[in-house]
Amino acid sequence: MLAALECVDYVVLFDQLTPAELISTIRPDVLIKGSDYQPQQVVGREVVESYGGLVVCLPIKGNYSTTRLLAQA
Repeated sequence: MLAALECVDYVVLFDQLTPAELISTIRPDVLIKGSDYQPQQVVGREVVESYGGLVVCLPIKGNYSTTRLLAQA
């Protein structure tokens, strides 16, 4: 579903506990998390900001849950 969005360039799966290594490797321009996180809590924030990237915490919309969505698939 994410890959189908026009604004998404790539979707990458990872099997580590956190995406820290992946973020360091792919160096995204923008790292997005939900607003249930504070920017200081976002794994990889320091890396992204170190090369001028942007970390954004977007507002949670309605009662959507990616975990619940995947469980229904």
